[in-house]
Amino acid sequence: MSRYRFLTRPGWIVFHVVVLLLVILMLSLSAWQFRRLDERRSFNREVRERTSAPAQPFDTVVPPGTTIDGARPEEWKTVTLVGTFDPTAQVLIRNRSLDGAPGYHVLTPLKRPDGTAVLVVRGWVPLSTSNSETPDVPPPVAGTVTVEGRVRPTQNPGALASRDPADGVLATVARVDIPRIQQQTPYPLAPAYVEMSAATPAPTAALPTLVPLPELDDGPHLGYAVQWIIFSICAVIGWFLLVRKSAKAHDQRAAAEAKAHETDSVPA
Repeated sequence: MSRYRFLTRPGWIVFHVVVLLLVILMLSLSAWQFRRLDERRSFNREVRERTSAPAQPFDTVVPPGTTIDGARPEEWKTVTLVGTFDPTAQVLIRNRSLDGAPGYHVLTPLKRPDGTAVLVVRGWVPLSTSNSETPDVPPPVAGTVTVEGRVRPTQNPGALASRDPADGVLATVARVDIPRIQQQTPYPLAPAYVEMSAATPAPTAALPTLVPLPELDDGPHLGYAVQWIIFSICAVIGWFLLVRKSAKAHDQRAAAEAKAHETDSVPA
């Protein structure tokens, strides 16, 4: 094993440690992507099961008195509710895209006979093509409407997300923040909102376009996980080839030195 004695030199030891740390890091990233894949598959399964189940009345899924946090476990369940749209309290949700096109989600309260209302995403509209800051949104169906849709919880801002002004009446907001929208709505709002999937009577205008379900595929996680495994294997193979090349060079130098020594020892 003397030919590999060079591997114990300080420079080589540092190299071994760097390669080992890189392999550990890449395998950890691969494991993380596998966990994300499992989470995404669980999410997809839950969404499919909840959206395919028969619709229930909104108050059955989100009973009166439910808190904001208490409504979160009911996400994606299909519900029905009856009421009258109030376009005077309507707001637009900024930075929402559909098929790659930028636009807004139209959020309109649906007032119910008990005096409360449920925020309903009626659909998506594109950015305005005129000089106005917001697009012209076709009005909702007048009169009593039966809405079917998916329950969604209030959206909290992330640590780095933009935040809406705390005061004032806003025409557009960054997210469906029910407590913030409640500040400018003259009647109590339910602790969850609904993404409309159908309405009776149906809207006659082409816009807003109904918001589709999220993509329920595996995403890129499996590919990324395999990619990190391949990178870690390449690192090990590269380490092995470099060691073998260095050992071969060591043998060649040793042979050359031995031959030179033999030449020097031969009497003239």
